Parts: sequence; structure tokens; C-alpha cells
Amino acid sequence: MRDSISQIFSSAASQHHDCRKHSSDSDASFAGHVSINDVSKANWGSQIGGGSKDPNGNIGRESSEAAETDSSGTGGMRDSLEGPGSAQNDLIHLKRRVGLFSGVALIVGTMIGSGIFVSPSGLLVRTGSVGVSFIIWMACGLLSLLGALAYAELGTMNTSSGAEWAYFMDAFGAWPAFLFSWVSTLVLKPSQMAIICLSFAQYAVEAFVAECDPPLTVVKMVALLAIVCILFVNCYSVNLGMAVQNIFTSAKLIAVLIVICGGAYKLLQGNTQHLQNAFSGPTPSLGAIATAFYTGLWAYDGWNNLNYVTEEIQNPSKNLPRSIIIGIPLVTLCYALINVSYLSAMSATEMIESEAVAVTFGNRILGALAWLMPLSVTISTFGSANGTLFAAGRLCFAASREGHLLDILSYVHVRRLTPAPGLLFHSLIASAMVLYGTIDSLIDFFSFTAWIFYGCAMLALIVMRYTKPNYPRPYKVPLIIPIVVMVISSYLVVAPIIEKPQIEYLYAVLFIFAGLIFYVPFVHWGYHPKFMDNFTLFFQMLFEVVPTTSMAMFD
Repeated sequence: MRDSISQIFSSAASQHHDCRKHSSDSDASFAGHVSINDVSKANWGSQIGGGSKDPNGNIGRESSEAAETDSSGTGGMRDSLEGPGSAQNDLIHLKRRVGLFSGVALIVGTMIGSGIFVSPSGLLVRTGSVGVSFIIWMACGLLSLLGALAYAELGTMNTSSGAEWAYFMDAFGAWPAFLFSWVSTLVLKPSQMAIICLSFAQYAVEAFVAECDPPLTVVKMVALLAIVCILFVNCYSVNLGMAVQNIFTSAKLIAVLIVICGGAYKLLQGNTQHLQNAFSGPTPSLGAIATAFYTGLWAYDGWNNLNYVTEEIQNPSKNLPRSIIIGIPLVTLCYALINVSYLSAMSATEMIESEAVAVTFGNRILGALAWLMPLSVTISTFGSANGTLFAAGRLCFAASREGHLLDILSYVHVRRLTPAPGLLFHSLIASAMVLYGTIDSLIDFFSFTAWIFYGCAMLALIVMRYTKPNYPRPYKVPLIIPIVVMVISSYLVVAPIIEKPQIEYLYAVLFIFAGLIFYVPFVHWGYHPKFMDNFTLFFQMLFEVVPTTSMAMFD
């Protein structure tokens, strides 16, 4: 039965792609191993593409990518840390279809979402000062840029998809990487998408409701509809997903330009009174500054999303750092000018009292064209949600390919070559959060937990500078950068707990380490329930998906 299904799927893939480059032996090998449930991960690596198991237990092809002369990683040299999961001569693989423009669009498009239209008032509340809030906006941009530059080194050193998960595997080993995939897959990425889609729905529904708040049920239904649409786009085609991202990013930059031009017009008229005495408010406490950073950094979040799709980036050693260097300063500049524009039209108090700062700004500046602002916010949030799901599905794919999550989540569609099961899994969890969560509670949990892992990623870079000094680094940052980001991330995690201890922080930490309950039996001991074979086979047939023809390789 399984062999028949495997042959059908592999035949379909062969007809869809030009497989003349593949030998008949490799085709036969693939046809007999479409489902990996009957063989161990080790046997899979040795049977597909002539792979072998190295002395360290790594699985992969016998190529320069897998060659390493020193098992400790301290004195040896190999061509790349990249696992063979993205090899271009595989029958089934994720193709490199993300160029420089699409890379910049993914970064800018996921960073500029709802945050800049919601967060300015939150920053003012927590800092009590226009000047301090502006400094924090700029500091958040600088911190995001420094963190992304460190990620550029990590991403060009290891071009496997998965971002932090892949880096933790290299630096710390399996269980820290599993804990990251556990939290990110079940909480961080789905909650991020849920927040964005709820913001999208809020602005979309408000356009049709006058003089009252939109019904919560309607908002949640619209948010769910947005998730379904984005899921369809990304499952249908990688090219379509990136086209949507590019179009919506261009549209949101036009909307940002409208806000900036409107603010410039007001400033030229002499409306600078709200920018005077910017530091007249009380000095905020260290804990208040940390929570203000959470609000600002939420608006900047997404700076690391391109690292989740490095297997699909064209020439990642150049396009990854270039996309970061272009994208993040552009977003920072936009945020600075947008905040000045807001203050040209309303006071700090009015910004705090406004539930939709961008809409209030549009009503005062654009007149009959005020409808452009809620439309701009809906465009911006939809594009941001699309980019978030595009990246999140790749984390699921990479972690599952190594056996850290369900096998089916590492499968790709046999014709469309999209990681459909991983995308669907994230969408289902995000939908549950939309139904049962609130934006404020999701943001607080997301920010606290995310910066724990961002700090760990900086530590991973520092550790690998000493444990793997000879590994190739096409792009290399000064060591002071990851050290500074790690110190700041530690402050962002610890300061709010000291300032205002809450039981939710303990719950977050306990949830992270609760992943060990699943790691020990299912990953470390390799326990595989018998019913999972039928489970995987059923969904493999339902979704028409197959595993990539190589497994990832890590130290």
C-alpha cells in the first residue's frame, strides 16, 4: 500500500519537474522511501541520495557540505554548516525563489504591521514623555538592526531554514533547539499571527461601523477569514505568497508616505507646538522603560523572519545581509517620521486617548480622503500576517525534518513544493488564539518569551566563535554587537519581573521547560507510537505531500 502511494507521488513529482538530471537509481531510491515512517532517520539519510552517517552521528550526503575533519568543531573546516535539506538536485525540495527585493519586502512587510498604528500611544503611556518615547522608538530600531546583523552572520554560516532552531542545534545541541521549536510552534509564531489578524479585523470592521465599537464576534470572524485566505495563498504557491508580500509591502510604503507628507504639510504650516518641551514629563523607572521597549519592539518585530527561509533565498550569503541592511533602517526611518507626523496633528494626550491613532490623524489631515487610513492599516496588517505565516511554516518544516516535531509537518506538496502541513498547523493554532485570546495578553506573553530566545541566539553566536572558529562566515559582525544585544535582551527579560512581579512570567518559564516532558520520550529516547504511522500516512494521502529527499544535518 505504502509503496504504491509512494510510487504514485514520486511519479507525479517527476512529471511536474524536469528530472532528467536524476539517475534512475536515485529515482528508484526515492520511489521506495516517500514515507519515512517505516525506516529510521538514520536509514533514511543513508538510503536517499547516497547519504551516510558520519562519526558524529550526523546524517547527510557524502559531500563537502558534510565533511569535517575535527568532530569537536574547533579545529576542522568544512564548506558549510548548511544541511542538505535544500540541495537543488533533490527531486523534492524547497526551491530558492526569494531574491533581494522579495527579501527586503519580507522584512519590511512583516515589521510594518499594526504596531506603528497602535503602539505610539502605548509608548507615551509607559514613558510619560514625548522625548523619551521618541528615543525609545529609535533605540528599538537600533536594537533590531544590531540583532539582525548578528542573525545575518548566523544565517550565512548556516543556511538551513529554521533560524534560532538551527543555530541552537549547532551551538547547544538538541534539547535547547527542541524547547525553542516547542514554544515557537505552539505559542510565539501563532500568537504573532493572531495579534496581527485581530488588528486587521478591527480596522476592517470599523470601516463599516459608525458611532459604536464593532461587535467582537464579527471581528474574530473576519480575523479567521483572513487566516484562511493567507493560508490558501501560501499553500497554493511560494511565488504567489511572495507576490502578495511584494504588492502589499509596496502598498503599505505608499500609505506610510501619505502619513509623512501629511505631517510635513502641517509642520510647514507651523504646527510644532506638540513637539516643544518634549522632555517635560517625569522620568520613567527602569521597569517602565523595559515595558515601553516591549511595546516599541512589538512594532519592530519581524526583523529576523528572513532567517526562517534561508533555504529559499537566492545567494543567501549576499542577499540575506543586504536585505537586512536595506530593510531595517528603512523601517526605522519610517517610524521616526510617522511619529513626528502624528505629533504635528495631535497632542500627546490626544494620542493616548485615541484608540486608533492613524485613523484620528487621517480625520484631521486628509478630510474627505480620511478613509485611506483604515484602508492602509488593513493592507499593512494583511501583508504582515502573510509574511508571518510564510516564515512560521518554515520553522515547523525544519524542526520536523530533524524529528523534533511530527513527521508530517516536514512534508511538502508533491507538485507545488510548499510546506503545506506546517502552514496549516500554524494557522489552526493561530485561529484558536483568535477565538480565545485578547491582543493585550498575547503581546505581553509574546514579548517576554521572544526576547529570552533572542538573547540565547546571541549567546549561540558568541559560543560558536570559540567552538567553531573555522566554519565559513561570509558575513561577520564585530563580537561586541551580539554581546550588547544579549545584555539588553537580559535586561528586557529581568527588569519587568523586578519592577512588577506577575505570575504570568512564571507560567511562561514553566511552559518553556514543560517541553522536556515531550522531548525525553519522543526525541531523546526515540519512542514512536504505532498509531503515528497510520496518522502520517492518512495526512500524506489527504494533502498529497511527501518528505524532502534529504534530511537535515547538524552537529
